[in-house]
Amino acid sequence: MSVHDPATGKTRFVVVPASYVFLLREATGGSGTEVLLQLRQGTGYMDGHWAAAAAGHVERGETAEQAARREALEEVAVSDLDLSFVTAMQRTARDLPIDERIDFFFTARSWSGEPRIVEAAKCADLRWFALDDLPDPVVPHERIVLDGLRTGNLAPLTHFGF
Repeated sequence: MSVHDPATGKTRFVVVPASYVFLLREATGGSGTEVLLQLRQGTGYMDGHWAAAAAGHVERGETAEQAARREALEEVAVSDLDLSFVTAMQRTARDLPIDERIDFFFTARSWSGEPRIVEAAKCADLRWFALDDLPDPVVPHERIVLDGLRTGNLAPLTHFGF
């Protein structure tokens, strides 16, 4: 998406911000870290792919952290998240209509409430997976972050689509 800047006469692209929350826990028996993922459906974007349990656009006047907390409550009914920022991702789809994004990724290892599907029209399933045994397919740009969490090599700034 682009907008015309009357002050300069130039057309500038609009960056769309979003926040993602990966809920993490230690597997029973100490066999590693697990992540809660949702199976997308009915959204028109990456339906049939596994994705962060909670994610969505940052709304006007909202911080990335506030958006993460709101999305977690709206999508999986958890609150009081102990959020940790893990990376920001600059993402492009090049020539698609909305092609410039900035994604803020957070993890949480503690929260209040039992995660459950709240928006059944958008989420076909909600399951825990070992970070070293993820389902297929995972939303590609989210997979980069999950792989970085698994290996411990996640940079503070990541890129996708360039």
